[in-house]
Amino acid sequence: MFLTQFRLNTARMGTRRLMASPQSLHAAVMASFAEMPDHQGDGPRVLWRLDQRSRSEVLLYVVSPDRPDLTHLVEQAGWPTTGGWQTKPYGPFLARLAADDTWAFRLTANPVHSIRRHDAEPTKRTVHVTPRHQLDWLLKRQTDAGFEIVEKTERRPDGIPDAWHEVVVHNRSDLAFRKRNESDARAHKVTLTRVTYDGRLRVLDPHALRRTLTSGLGKAKAYGCGLMTLALAE
Repeated sequence: MFLTQFRLNTARMGTRRLMASPQSLHAAVMASFAEMPDHQGDGPRVLWRLDQRSRSEVLLYVVSPDRPDLTHLVEQAGWPTTGGWQTKPYGPFLARLAADDTWAFRLTANPVHSIRRHDAEPTKRTVHVTPRHQLDWLLKRQTDAGFEIVEKTERRPDGIPDAWHEVVVHNRSDLAFRKRNESDARAHKVTLTRVTYDGRLRVLDPHALRRTLTSGLGKAKAYGCGLMTLALAE
């Protein structure tokens, strides 16, 4: 496994086109591999995420089973003479994960659930729209994903304990674009919501967490969702 970081040049038209179209950016990421990655089941796959730290600083992160070549992205949306990308082997970091470790994390995800109004109606995938429900979506998946979000407890002036999870849900974006299938010349509309979670977690099951970090969490992985990254907790 490899972890890659690439900074996009926001002054370029190519960058603006890619940022406006998750389908185009997905295609550009997949074009980084000479052989199309063969994803099977819940095994390792290509994941990507955009982090916009400021108006002029946008970073693309890619986790992949094979080492990517982003030359075409440098030419289209980077700095062709001075820019580049950084790729590091991910395996040594994944191997060091241990139970009870605490890490800062970032995850961009598509928090959806399936609903139906009555038993005879087929289920419909619906997005969670409030930060409270978006957080609940993550909390319901954390144990199976191999971690728990750190809880903090303090006593209020009246002596009653007050507990909350150390996570912030922010940067919601509602996307709509046209997708054209290879087997169908017609394009259909795709809508999805992406939100970002920043917080601290504790490792429960290192094996399950490794699977989460390399196969993603939730839906819409082709469109920049599902990639969780870890950093040293302050």
